[in-house]
Amino acid sequence: MGLEESLPSGYALTTVELLAGWARKSSMFPATFGLACCAIEMMATGGARHDLARWGMEYWRGPRQADLLIVSGRVSQKMAPVLRRVYDQMPNPKWVIAMGVCASSGGMFNNYAVVQGVDHIVPVDVYLPGCPPRPEMLIDAVVELHEQVRREPLGAHREEAVRAAERAASQARPVVDPHLDEPCGPTVPPAR
Repeated sequence: MGLEESLPSGYALTTVELLAGWARKSSMFPATFGLACCAIEMMATGGARHDLARWGMEYWRGPRQADLLIVSGRVSQKMAPVLRRVYDQMPNPKWVIAMGVCASSGGMFNNYAVVQGVDHIVPVDVYLPGCPPRPEMLIDAVVELHEQVRREPLGAHREEAVRAAERAASQARPVVDPHLDEPCGPTVPPAR
């Protein structure tokens, strides 16, 4: 598609990778997908105290110009196709932050109506724990994502790697901890 796909590997491609990585990390436009209480904290990051514009990010109204999707809050089964449609409307390259424990793993809502992690719908790049996570934590996740974007390789194999990551994310199964099978968590010996 672009210059990076037509160049052979070597010094020129390395220089293009560094320049493209810097440009991508310095000019992200996030599309917000706020569904619950985490959305209030996400909105606070755009305010005067936690100004997200310091990192070259301005909140954008629609997905067609955005390259970062911040999913905050619990995703219901009815909202899952809408989330996927918003993700599909975003141009490549695109990244996703799952903000809050509900978006990351379903949180305390372990029932049939809530998706147990948005990674079953879209591939997630950064998981942000917390209930709800503070704006400072979202800024830290954005800085972590900037580092991932800066180190992201370019070239002909980039599209294959993106498709493989999306396939792996859609087939992901939750990991079950054998200690959590007990009704009240791990057994604690009585105090003497």
